[in-house]
Amino acid sequence: MANQLYDILFGRHLGQSTPFLHLSDRKIITHDEFLQTAGRYANALTGLSLALGDRVAAQVDKSPEALALYTACVQAGLVFLPLNTAYTPDEISYFIEDSGAKVFICQPSRRDQLTDIASQAGAIIETLGDDGTGSFADLAQKAPADFTPATCSGDDLAALLYTSGTTGRSKGAMLSQNNLLSNAQTLAEFWRFSDKDVLLHALPIFHTHGLFVACNVTLIAGGSMIFQPRFDLDAMIANMANATTMMGVPTFYTRLLDDPRFDAELTGHMRLFISGSAPLLAETHAQFETRTGHRILERYGMTETNMNTSNPYGGERRAGTVGFALPGVEIKVTDTGGDSLASDQIGMIEVRGPNVFKGYWQMPQKTAEELRDDGFFITGDLGRIDRDGYLHIVGRNKDLIISGGYNIYPKEIELLLDEQPGVLESAVIGVPHMDFGESVVGVLVTRHDGCPDLEEISLALNKSLARFKHPRQLIVIDELPRNAMGKVQKNLLRERLKDTVS
Repeated sequence: MANQLYDILFGRHLGQSTPFLHLSDRKIITHDEFLQTAGRYANALTGLSLALGDRVAAQVDKSPEALALYTACVQAGLVFLPLNTAYTPDEISYFIEDSGAKVFICQPSRRDQLTDIASQAGAIIETLGDDGTGSFADLAQKAPADFTPATCSGDDLAALLYTSGTTGRSKGAMLSQNNLLSNAQTLAEFWRFSDKDVLLHALPIFHTHGLFVACNVTLIAGGSMIFQPRFDLDAMIANMANATTMMGVPTFYTRLLDDPRFDAELTGHMRLFISGSAPLLAETHAQFETRTGHRILERYGMTETNMNTSNPYGGERRAGTVGFALPGVEIKVTDTGGDSLASDQIGMIEVRGPNVFKGYWQMPQKTAEELRDDGFFITGDLGRIDRDGYLHIVGRNKDLIISGGYNIYPKEIELLLDEQPGVLESAVIGVPHMDFGESVVGVLVTRHDGCPDLEEISLALNKSLARFKHPRQLIVIDELPRNAMGKVQKNLLRERLKDTVS
């Protein structure tokens, strides 16, 4: 056994003076410089008496140092647990206790606030700032850069990522070395990444999208990244000329389209724009192609599986779909009994492949409920596969509305609402109803250049939808609540509007 994840992603870049990270202050960190830091971090971690398989929790700001911490965990055979920087102390307490993390690394400014929480969970607390300072950085500064990678099997855990927990307490998805490595290899080949690529990276790195997709794919291809601390419109436009690829969430693309500087000339040299983590409106697809001449490539993944499907690199990138199963991955749509459905029938999306996680941390019953004996994972997403083989995501199973005994799929209504004059975007939810069980409510966000006519929209829906699907109420709000990856948080809308319709 060796440590294939480290060897293939990182180790082969040792000694290479090729650029890896282009920073906002114009500093460039080479592959070798980055790995020297990671080696010191690996020595510092093992110096805290950590052993193979121990968990390291980190709530730190995006920085080269934060990325080096992930690399050090891979090198030392430790399980990396990145945490959203917006999590509260109460949430942090749960994650540390549930994971049994031996070390918790946080921003220096939060040490006083989180010391007792770490102590009560039996974790050592250290700090790491986005400027490279902190108690952990001090430990690493004294450590040597040389570190012999720990011997690991492909089934050993590499990361523990907690799901959002919108339907209960958060679940820790166990991702193995093989899960991460196989997905990086597949994506790099499928999306044709090479050492000539420069990825414009403005995603957070506490999530699958920004860490395991963007960074791992770049590393395995030997490319480099323009490593932005966060999405900043001016910085994105200023750096676009130096990039060849970009990964983003839908809000990245809509904000770029709102700026007249973003045009065909600015993007003429770009090779690929990828979008994920939330659905991209068909209108955004069309505007983007008209403005730039590029077709955005949408794909589909989740915490438990990394990437499952992708629109083709060379074929038709079809708006409103997430393409086909990636090589080596199987996708099927099933009924409530788990039997496969025919084309265009809506059901549960299930996925099987080397990318699928090992299960939920310390939740054997939940794992058994969602991971079948034959290896298929029940995603919780509803979808259909059209006659051309493209997968369409209809929504989450928990977002399904059952009104008067009828199943109502919010996405069908949202697509119609999004087409209406004055509507920027929409979300359809079910709220409690005494007679029907649930009632349909349409939530609208207005365009900056118009205001929706709710009466006219209702008339348009009457012509297109069966009566039982009609929203009993249309509500206009300033913006939809979203999480850090741009996904609409319908649970928050349901809570806010639960008493809206009688």
